[in-house]
Amino acid sequence: MKPITGFLVTLLTVVSLSLFTALADDKAPPLIAYVGTYTSPLKNMLDTQVDLPPGNGRGIHLFHVDRTTGAMTPAGVHEMGTSPSALAFNADKTILYSVNETERIGEKEAGSVSAFAINPGDGQLTLINSVSSEGKGPAHLSLHPSGKYVLVANYFGGSVAVLPIQPDGSLGEASDVKEDIGDVGPAKATNAPPGSFAFSGHDQAHAHMIESDPSGKFVLHVDLGQDRIYLWRFDEDNGTLSPNDEPFVSLPPGDGPRHFHFHPNGKWLYSLQEEGSTIARFDYDSENGHLTPRETISSLPTGYAGSNFCSGIMLSEDGRFVYVGNRLHDSIGIFAVGESGELSSVADEWTRGNYPRSFNFDPTGKFLYSCNQRADHIAAFRVNREKGTLDFTGHYTPVGNPSIIVFRDFSGE
Repeated sequence: MKPITGFLVTLLTVVSLSLFTALADDKAPPLIAYVGTYTSPLKNMLDTQVDLPPGNGRGIHLFHVDRTTGAMTPAGVHEMGTSPSALAFNADKTILYSVNETERIGEKEAGSVSAFAINPGDGQLTLINSVSSEGKGPAHLSLHPSGKYVLVANYFGGSVAVLPIQPDGSLGEASDVKEDIGDVGPAKATNAPPGSFAFSGHDQAHAHMIESDPSGKFVLHVDLGQDRIYLWRFDEDNGTLSPNDEPFVSLPPGDGPRHFHFHPNGKWLYSLQEEGSTIARFDYDSENGHLTPRETISSLPTGYAGSNFCSGIMLSEDGRFVYVGNRLHDSIGIFAVGESGELSSVADEWTRGNYPRSFNFDPTGKFLYSCNQRADHIAAFRVNREKGTLDFTGHYTPVGNPSIIVFRDFSGE
């Protein structure tokens, strides 16, 4: 009977350990995803949405993320009728900032930026304050590495603003505002796929993204309508921008630079063109803030024809792969990074929904989440970090018109 007794002891031990692990996982501090959406104006609000017809989102949606499977479950909504389409944390992730992609605050033609305190217990949001973005339709924001400023790009009319962060995390009035001055490009992109009718932003200046370089000495922003990447020197003491000696670099006419991402080594910058469906690689000189063009490749698979609008671009944390969003083709293009920063196509993964406006990795880099704007869901993919490829997990998370997803890990609380 001893073998049977030993077997039972072993079995009970395994079961007990499994139950303990399950209970420990249940009690583990949550990983929370915050999803910004396009929304309909709330009743009695004066703000007017601008990007698309009234959206299906309800504001900033919160989800608990399963660290093993990547599945997400609802954890609340901070209701807003102002289309919080871009989100960013402060350095210690105690404050969340959102742009409100509207064109009017009461009688003033401008959008706004809001600051929210994050409850360390359950992750819920409490509004601290909102200030003018000093331009219509703010579409992007980022934190300066100093932690002292929020940088915001206003899509409609083409302007960027610097917003000081107060000691309590609230936002002050803009310390500087710059407008993009210059001619806009043609309706037809130089590098558009055959048969493309893609035309989204060459009617006026359209600042689409703003971010500091890794050092914080220089700030870059793209203007889709002008086909330019602007380069600014940043005065950290005063929160002001001044033109660099090379004030901008030009992309091919009509291609429409939308977003960019620095390689982790800080030496290469990759710019994604919305209407040209291209990735442009630049060498970056961090001493003088200069960009030198090196190559341009298509974001689409060979042979693709028709219209496409690129959306987001990100590098893997180790810098080995570049990922880009293709809307209408509805894919994530995956590219390997060579020794000199050159790109080679690895694969194209269907997003399982249409119009992937943006995507993001979870904090571990194990999962990638695609915000499929017009499909009203977020699709989760497991990342093969050796090959760079994506495998669909089977998990869809319904959320109206998702625009952006960011993550806050509470395990350190």
